[in-house]
Amino acid sequence: MSTQDPIYTNHSNMYDAMVSRQPDLYDIINTIRVFKNLDVLDLGAGAGRLSTVIASEAKSLICTDISRPMLDILESKLQGMNGPLNWKTVVSDHRQLPLPDQSIDLVVSGWCICYLADASDHRWEQNLEQIMAELQRVLRPNGTIIIFETMGTGYETPHPPGFLQPYYALLQDKYGFDHQWIRTDYDFGSIEEAIHHTEFFFGPELVDRILQNQWASVPECAGIWWKHF
Repeated sequence: MSTQDPIYTNHSNMYDAMVSRQPDLYDIINTIRVFKNLDVLDLGAGAGRLSTVIASEAKSLICTDISRPMLDILESKLQGMNGPLNWKTVVSDHRQLPLPDQSIDLVVSGWCICYLADASDHRWEQNLEQIMAELQRVLRPNGTIIIFETMGTGYETPHPPGFLQPYYALLQDKYGFDHQWIRTDYDFGSIEEAIHHTEFFFGPELVDRILQNQWASVPECAGIWWKHF
């Protein structure tokens, strides 16, 4: 179990309030693969950081996550959106997706595969292999996978955690993904607000950096990996 699992279960609203301060990723996703009228899977959808920018244009949207409380927040958001939307949420493990073969045109995955591909877990390579096999199973010919992961919170240039670097290397070297990085800074109104919204998740080390740098806007880097099949 990830050390963050209790947060996603017990503090889902706090997590959603934090990530809602990050930029909209519509343009990034749409530049890699235009998703209008596609059948889309949001793997590890959480509270909808990616789903909410895709739902209004996708032909269909399936949102999977291991945390029901996070999906409850997502459902509330999607129910409040205008227009005819075709979506459903499913509690699911990434390694065993309850989806038919070749049923998806685009897979997006934001900050979630990392929990099963942490190099401190001796099974991480097997986990990643199972995830990739499942994604390729559900993907149609000419489909696309887009993966977002952290490249460091509290840093202005990429500073990926050491325990995720082997995973990132395999995405490129073994699985053939292209890669770039972007800034996904958290925009808060004050230093106090920045601390309030981040300490529960990132802990005292980030709080120290916020105070040292007097950050009301907390820098973060994200990696993007994508592959067209």
